Amino acid sequence: MSLNDNARAYWSATLGLLAQVLVIWFLVSYGAGILFADALNTIKLGGYPLGFWFAQQGSIYVFIALIFWYAAQMRKIDAKFGMAED
Repeated sequence: MSLNDNARAYWSATLGLLAQVLVIWFLVSYGAGILFADALNTIKLGGYPLGFWFAQQGSIYVFIALIFWYAAQMRKIDAKFGMAED
């Protein structure tokens, strides 16, 4: 694999991961907080409707988890393509 092919494969993997992160972010923030809020509000969590919980608290927890997951996945991609920092 040439250097140019390696760079293309690296950016392809990086952009694929970024697309996954953005889809999860959209589903949690817009989907659970707005689009599916009425359906989620039929479920209670700690006495509060689940749609409200996602809009106020749950999305923050998911976003923090998403940051750590993204960092771990990027470490794997960097290692796979020889871009890892030592």
